[in-house]
Amino acid sequence: MLKLCVCAETVFPELKFLERIKKIAMLGYPAIEFWFWDEKDIDQIASLTKELNIEINDIVVNAPDGSIGGSLTKAEDKDKYLERVKETIDIVYRLNCKKLITCSGNIVEHLSYEAQIKSIISTLREATKIVEEEGITLLLEPLNSKVDHPGYFLDSSKIGFDIVKRVNSPHLRLLYDIYHMQIMEGNIMDTIKENLSLIGHFHSAGVPGRNELDLGELNYSNIFRKIGELNYDGCFGLEYFPKKDSEISLREMKEILTGA
Repeated sequence: MLKLCVCAETVFPELKFLERIKKIAMLGYPAIEFWFWDEKDIDQIASLTKELNIEINDIVVNAPDGSIGGSLTKAEDKDKYLERVKETIDIVYRLNCKKLITCSGNIVEHLSYEAQIKSIISTLREATKIVEEEGITLLLEPLNSKVDHPGYFLDSSKIGFDIVKRVNSPHLRLLYDIYHMQIMEGNIMDTIKENLSLIGHFHSAGVPGRNELDLGELNYSNIFRKIGELNYDGCFGLEYFPKKDSEISLREMKEILTGA
């Protein structure tokens, strides 16, 4: 059975962050993830997750638009990005976390597509050397540019997989976000089956709307089962915004996906 992971940023919006973690653990989920570590009490989070025996699967290095941590598409941001990676490694040590989500940044209008790809690959090659020494994996995430992230550069899983192959490090994998890729390209199951060895994490949400997984055009129970049959050994992340009470919603999502 795949391990489920809940993004603590999108559920229980009425609660403080530590209380969200407690709720997720109480519902029997074995892992959480969250976005940026800035302005969070990392020591309190580390202590609480250890006490609750809940894993932190991943956190985020840089913002989709590059406003935090720089953009991979900008060669001049390389040092800024690499410094952010090093700072974030110090954080994940305290959290006992081994995966970092990284974003490409937005399209740079005055640069060619080839120049931006070159910048991404060059920076990620340097970054993977840094995280390899620490036993950490970077997760490169394509996002949709049609609804949520206009102007985002990496909006194709095909291009994402090609970047992972060209960087050629076991410490770089793709974060395959089913919600984003359904919006951009569809063909979800065949893409997963053909590229599973290059995938290090999944995100999920209903399409359209980014709400519960059963609200929309995708059969997530079937997708979840198929991924399990492929012997994927990572986490399957729930990163959606509940339309109903978060506790009720998370109970239902767990039942839909696992039958438990």
